[in-house]
Amino acid sequence: MSLRPEPGEEEAREDNDLDLQHHLKAGVEAEGVSNNDSSDSDFVRDDLDLENGVPAFDKRVTSQEEIIKSEESLQENKTQDLSVQLVEGTQNADGTSSIADDTPSLQESVQSSSPSAAYPLRPSGSCSTSTTARRPFDRRFQSRLSPSPLNSPRAISPAFLSTHSRQSSLASIGFQSLPDPDSTSAPWDVIRWTKLRKLTGQVFSEAGRRNFGRSTCLAVSTSIIVGTSKGVVLLFDYQQNAKGIIGLGTKAIECGPVTSLAISEDSTTIAVGHAEGHIFTWELAKSTRPFLHVPPLDAHPAESRKVEGHLAGVPVIHIGFLGFRHTALVSADNRGMAFSHLATRGMGSVGRAIRTTRVLGRYPDVLQRGHNSRRSSSVLAFSTLPFGNVEQATNDLGLVAMMTPYLLVIVSTTPTAQTQHKAARPKEIAAHSAMTAALAWFPALKLKGQDAAISRTKLVYCWSNVLTVLEVIEVEPSEPGEKEKPLELLFKARSRWRSQEAIVAVQWLSRSVMAILTVTQQLIILEDVSMNATDSFDLVQKQLYHSDLFSRQLQSLVEQLDEADSSMHGVVADAFYMSFRAYKGRLFVLGFNDLAIGSLSNWADRLLAMLEAGDFIGAIQLATSYYAGIGEKTTIGLPEDDRSRHGVVKEKLVEMMSASLKYAFGHNQQAGTEQLDDLQLKKLAIACITATLSITDTSFLFDEVFAWYDDHDKATIFLEVLEPYIIDGQITSIPPMALKPLIDHYMKTHTAEYLEEIICRLDTSTMDIDQITTLCKRYNLYDAFLYVWTRALGDYIGPCEELLNLPLASSQPNGHTGASNQAQVNASKIFPYLSFTLTSRVYPTGEELSFEEARTAKEQIYGFFLSGALDHVSRGSSGTKTGPSFPHLRKLLSLDTASSMSVLNEAFEDSYLNRPDEISNGLSADLRLDATSQPKSFTRQFIISVLLEVMSSADLEPEDSIFVDMFIARSLPKYPQDLVLSGSTLDQILTRMCHFPNEDTADDCQLSVEYLLSVYHPPDIQSLVPLFIEARFFRVLKSVYRSEHQWSLLVQVYFEDEQDQAGVFEVIRACLRKGSSLSSKERRAVQAVVKSHAFDLAKIDVTRTVLLVADCFAESHELFLSSLAVAPNLQYYYLNSLLEPQGRRPPSAGSSASLTGLYIQLMCQQNPLHVADYVKSLTDVDLQLRDVLPSMEASGVIDAAVMLMARQGQVQDAMKRLIKYLSSLEATLTGIMRNLEGSPDVASTKEAIHDLLQSVEKYSGVGIWLCQRQTTATQRSRPVLPASKRSNAVSRTLSFEETLWLQLINSVVDIAKDLTRPETANRAETGGFVDPGNEIASTLRLVVQNVFTALLKATTSSRKGSGDRHDLAFLQILRAFLTRAAASSPSLAELRAVISSIFSAYAYEESLLALSNSMLDKDLFVHVDEIAKLRRRGWRPRGQVCEICRRRVWGPGAGAQIWEAWLQKEDRKIQQSQGKEHLAGQGEGDSASRGKGKAAEELLVTAASQSEAVDGGETSVNADLGSALVFACRHLFHQTCLDHQLGQASGNSPSQGYEHLERVCLVCPRST
Repeated sequence: MSLRPEPGEEEAREDNDLDLQHHLKAGVEAEGVSNNDSSDSDFVRDDLDLENGVPAFDKRVTSQEEIIKSEESLQENKTQDLSVQLVEGTQNADGTSSIADDTPSLQESVQSSSPSAAYPLRPSGSCSTSTTARRPFDRRFQSRLSPSPLNSPRAISPAFLSTHSRQSSLASIGFQSLPDPDSTSAPWDVIRWTKLRKLTGQVFSEAGRRNFGRSTCLAVSTSIIVGTSKGVVLLFDYQQNAKGIIGLGTKAIECGPVTSLAISEDSTTIAVGHAEGHIFTWELAKSTRPFLHVPPLDAHPAESRKVEGHLAGVPVIHIGFLGFRHTALVSADNRGMAFSHLATRGMGSVGRAIRTTRVLGRYPDVLQRGHNSRRSSSVLAFSTLPFGNVEQATNDLGLVAMMTPYLLVIVSTTPTAQTQHKAARPKEIAAHSAMTAALAWFPALKLKGQDAAISRTKLVYCWSNVLTVLEVIEVEPSEPGEKEKPLELLFKARSRWRSQEAIVAVQWLSRSVMAILTVTQQLIILEDVSMNATDSFDLVQKQLYHSDLFSRQLQSLVEQLDEADSSMHGVVADAFYMSFRAYKGRLFVLGFNDLAIGSLSNWADRLLAMLEAGDFIGAIQLATSYYAGIGEKTTIGLPEDDRSRHGVVKEKLVEMMSASLKYAFGHNQQAGTEQLDDLQLKKLAIACITATLSITDTSFLFDEVFAWYDDHDKATIFLEVLEPYIIDGQITSIPPMALKPLIDHYMKTHTAEYLEEIICRLDTSTMDIDQITTLCKRYNLYDAFLYVWTRALGDYIGPCEELLNLPLASSQPNGHTGASNQAQVNASKIFPYLSFTLTSRVYPTGEELSFEEARTAKEQIYGFFLSGALDHVSRGSSGTKTGPSFPHLRKLLSLDTASSMSVLNEAFEDSYLNRPDEISNGLSADLRLDATSQPKSFTRQFIISVLLEVMSSADLEPEDSIFVDMFIARSLPKYPQDLVLSGSTLDQILTRMCHFPNEDTADDCQLSVEYLLSVYHPPDIQSLVPLFIEARFFRVLKSVYRSEHQWSLLVQVYFEDEQDQAGVFEVIRACLRKGSSLSSKERRAVQAVVKSHAFDLAKIDVTRTVLLVADCFAESHELFLSSLAVAPNLQYYYLNSLLEPQGRRPPSAGSSASLTGLYIQLMCQQNPLHVADYVKSLTDVDLQLRDVLPSMEASGVIDAAVMLMARQGQVQDAMKRLIKYLSSLEATLTGIMRNLEGSPDVASTKEAIHDLLQSVEKYSGVGIWLCQRQTTATQRSRPVLPASKRSNAVSRTLSFEETLWLQLINSVVDIAKDLTRPETANRAETGGFVDPGNEIASTLRLVVQNVFTALLKATTSSRKGSGDRHDLAFLQILRAFLTRAAASSPSLAELRAVISSIFSAYAYEESLLALSNSMLDKDLFVHVDEIAKLRRRGWRPRGQVCEICRRRVWGPGAGAQIWEAWLQKEDRKIQQSQGKEHLAGQGEGDSASRGKGKAAEELLVTAASQSEAVDGGETSVNADLGSALVFACRHLFHQTCLDHQLGQASGNSPSQGYEHLERVCLVCPRST
């Protein structure tokens, strides 16, 4: 939509805007323009004017001329007529009016300009009416529209879309997370700023600063008063005209800058404090000379001081008048002293005597040496109590509130100075936060209204980030005689609030709203009662004036910062109080370059601002949130109680919607004929629907809003938006004028299910029943048909007749099978309909029916189906009616018997059937009812009797009648007090359920039999057992056999029941456990059954079978294993569970060598990789090698065979088998490498070679194990050779273990030699095989090296009695090996690689030792280095000044000499290193010139000292103090200061030097 004016509208723009301004002013003036508190209008004056002489609270736009001239103002013309309608009169419901002093930012305001997402229609739920379900008793009917956890919620309401472009409320999210506001004020901001440009041009211009100096402080009353740095005070009115320049040509300009200002209560006199300690008061009417002058005192000692007052040169930073008197003042300086000044009457300032009284602080007297200095202090905040509009006893006390770094002090100055209240700094202050303080009074006021109550005096004070509101209560005297006593005041801390940052200034905007300024210049609007921060603004761009008034005086409080003391402050913040003032609910802020006024806007202002900006949709949404009470109400001027607020907002909200509709559809005089686009119309519809629902006025929604859309052919937009509200149940009634278009629209654009869902959510009282039911039948919307019919007419029988006749109607020969199927689906809706109705629910919504409606519905339905009336009347020869009884029930059962029983299953749970049954009246259990009989009340017994009557005929097929039997069988144990049936009937039911018609119902039938047998015990249960067996009702058979103590049959049934075979273990264990009640015969019978099913038992669970056999069948493992011979895998798992159980101890296998052998044989087939580990774990089993060795060799488990043979003493045979297997591996490798040319798959060949190499490496390791084992065993028994015989030991014959080593070495060397021959490698390369990284040679070389390394370790270990000499076995084996090699190889070239491997073994041992030593050295170095670093780490000093001379050593303010000294030190190091290098290269000569030894260092130091002496000023002075010394106690000293002090204490003179003195801390007490 374009908001630019049409041609011809430009001329009327100015007139329209002026007319808007006129209406704005007139509307507000009609309201009375006062605060909603009814309190501030008497306290604050109404003569505040802005630039054009218009009262600030009457002006809704900051600068109307600028808005008119700007290009953006072209968009506002079309909304002028709309705005004017909304401005006139915004009076509150309680009789009070509203001004712009209490407005927070809008919480959850919504954006009307951004496009909203489409609202998806609610998906339809599935209707549980399918006739294919075969478990009728586990099902509960659910409609598509009834509440269900599966239904997904609809899209979020359009009333709560994304927030508006302005800042949101801080009540819940906190101001610290908000984005920075714009530099200019948005029209809907809580604070709307006006820059005083004319005043700024006079004060802050270059000429103004040259003539008057810079602005230093601000005071506001009926005039705007600015103090300057040249001691001049400038006076302006609210038209920004200069009314006076005070101080020129007087002594005031010689007294320094203006540091404080105050205005008297009658706004006729001002008080000015100066930086030199002077105080002047000036009458504004006669400002040529001062009214009073309070000069400062000279710095005399305390004993000679005659009068009180500020000291000369000490700035007066706070000043104020006491009450209405012009001659009574209170002032305070930055030294922490405060005085009251009372002038006597006289003729002008000359004839007046001023009496000054000290009310706070002490004079800074000169302290003697050795005395402790007093604590530094200053007056951080100061305020005198102003007068309200009601007389109070506190007016005569002259209360003054002051804050020091330690206390809040409230002092009464009249008649004498007296402390009324003290409060210490709260403990909740953030640790190490900035030191700040601020306070502000709000006087007692007489509130407007019927009660005319008087509010209490309040003081808000802030310490750092903690804000406290203090109430002043006047204590009434308890006795009449005590009225002459002095007034007693009670100060009560009512509220406390914590900010995220330190607070530097605070002001009251109204009785319930405060403005808070933080140290980062964040402005926070805070409500008093609720203590909610309603909004936050960043004032950094306004560059507020601030000054450092306290850091120098209070530096001792922060420079001794101790991290362990959280009460200390990290820094003293600048003062902002002189530039942050409030008057009549407006904020005045003094900046470095300008002065601005900020005013609060109320709720009407904000609505109007949004309308003027063209955001009428956002305005409607905002007004809706006001009506609902969302967000803060006090700040925006709305009543707290809902009734009053609704009365105020509702009228404006309706007017806004009406005007917005006129504008949207082009009926506004400014809009012309142009309409909004569809997107904006959709947003407008959402806003209007939400608003009308909030005010509960749906008549306006359809009579006005829908009428506008319908008249302009936009009804479809409205109806699309309306749908989610109908689905949610927010709109339940639609008049006929809107219902018909709704139905027509959804039938054209949506599916029938959507329309059906909408109809079922509406109130039927406004519907055209004939029209709706006809449409429902036409489009097969039978859910909606049932809903409308029953809710509108209260008839529950008509829908049943309609649905039951559908299949009959569809069975007519029309040639359309689809119509018949649809009719069947529609007819099946009768079952959920009956389920809902018989359980007191509305179909299909699921809402609860009232008691009377439910009783009527149930009577109608039960009477309809359980009456004997005939559907088709035919008369016989006797004239009586003929036909089947209960025709409607028969038709229902024939439609779907399973679903019919589901309906009755739910209906039986309802309390309606809890009536006295008719058996007490003499009816038999299997009653046969007459066709015309109908009971007076329907009971469960009667319904069961009717079902039996219907089943007696042959109308129902067995597939259907079985569901009736199951229903009766399950109902009997659930309602035993209501149902009684004969035994013959129950036997017939049992028999029929055993002959179930199909397998789909078998499980249900068995469950039903279990239900029935739980309450019915047939006299001859054994006669039914064959039926149960035939039906395979295993659960029933288990129950029967258990009750009949037929244990063997019970176990047999468990084996036959495939669904519960695992339960057989517990049954067998219970039967065969010790102490069971079974006889020996019964035990043998059970054992026989178990043994006959041994295979089945193991197949179920092998582990549990092993445990069961071990516990209940002693020594029967062989029997069970024989039964598993057909399944070797089961045998293996059986033995695995027996011999290697998981988590428990294996049984003793000492006498079960056959089982162990069988297990190893099976393991060789099933898990060959585990054979070696298992064989290694065997200790006391005497295995037959002839039984297991063939299996091991066949499966290639040679390592296990070798271990087993070695354990049984066949070491030589084991080595032969191992060498034979290694030879086979060599042959296989050689064959593969020789036949590579014909190999089609090189990749698989490489993998095979890799696997074979791994096998060679593995089995060579087995050989090493075998040799090491034999060597260790032999060394224990071999005697030690005498020393005389060792020379002949080399030539002796090899021992058995040495022969084993030689055989292993020969085998692996032969493999390596054969496979690394050049011809073999060349043939492999010819076949396309490339050995990456020379894998074959490296692997075989590693194998040889490992063998020799193991030999070396095994043969060179020290033996008992040998001392430091070692065995010569290694040399003997090596000699034998070389002898054999020399005999078999004519050249030693082939042995080069082998010999290299031998020496590599030695080198490997040496490298390991060297690596270990280096790692140890490195680790030791790391630890020593860490210790050295910790030793060099210094201490952090406690303060920043020297403890002796009190001069700054480091930190801020220490100057650049520290950095320069460090640079010089680094230069000296460089020069020193360079000098040493230079002097080292010179020859002999003078020691000073040669630079040797200490002389060189002294020379360099002297040169460095000379370079330091060049620098002058402060650097040279501090350089004389020497280095800084920090002790472990963290005290800091200059080296020179410490040495001088220690020298004086020891009696040494400076000429003697201090090098021999022991440096100790002089502050800490020394132990004696």
